[in-house]
Amino acid sequence: MQQLITNLDEIAKIADEKQNENDSFRAFLKSKPGDTVDHLVHTINEAITPQIDCTQCGRCCSILMINITEKETIDLSDHLQVPVEAFKEKYVEVSQMGQMVMNKMPCAFLGGKSCTIYEQRFTECREFPHLHKPNFTGRLFGTLMHYAMCPIIFNVVEELKLQSGFGQAISYKDEAHLEACS
Repeated sequence: MQQLITNLDEIAKIADEKQNENDSFRAFLKSKPGDTVDHLVHTINEAITPQIDCTQCGRCCSILMINITEKETIDLSDHLQVPVEAFKEKYVEVSQMGQMVMNKMPCAFLGGKSCTIYEQRFTECREFPHLHKPNFTGRLFGTLMHYAMCPIIFNVVEELKLQSGFGQAISYKDEAHLEACS
């Protein structure tokens, strides 16, 4: 496994440089069996995620729009000891499709780089970056949208490139291109 990169400025710079590569990687992965990719992603994720302390980053809390459920609004309003309607008025917005979302970015519960309600955080927050879920290739577009801002996604994707044989596929393609040009 390669050395992890957690500096957000460095990740953003590398992500910018690798935009075309990531487009090719997305196409490469979509050509592979989904269950095989899922297994590989889950294995890599299980190795990388424990090494990165999300509470020292908080980037996702700054830029993601979080969907919430009615039960979550009730549970958190109980925890905060405020009436549900007051909680909704202060923190919740209803989208045009009727979905409840947190009404501010960064999240109103972000204190510095940490979640002030971490033990009671919403399901979407608990599950982000969703790398433990099945159908990784079906979520690739969204995952790669967050590649530049999430150290876990960045490092899992970079390791996935190595372990999936993507680098070899690029090398073979480059060799074929060079032979065609000579």
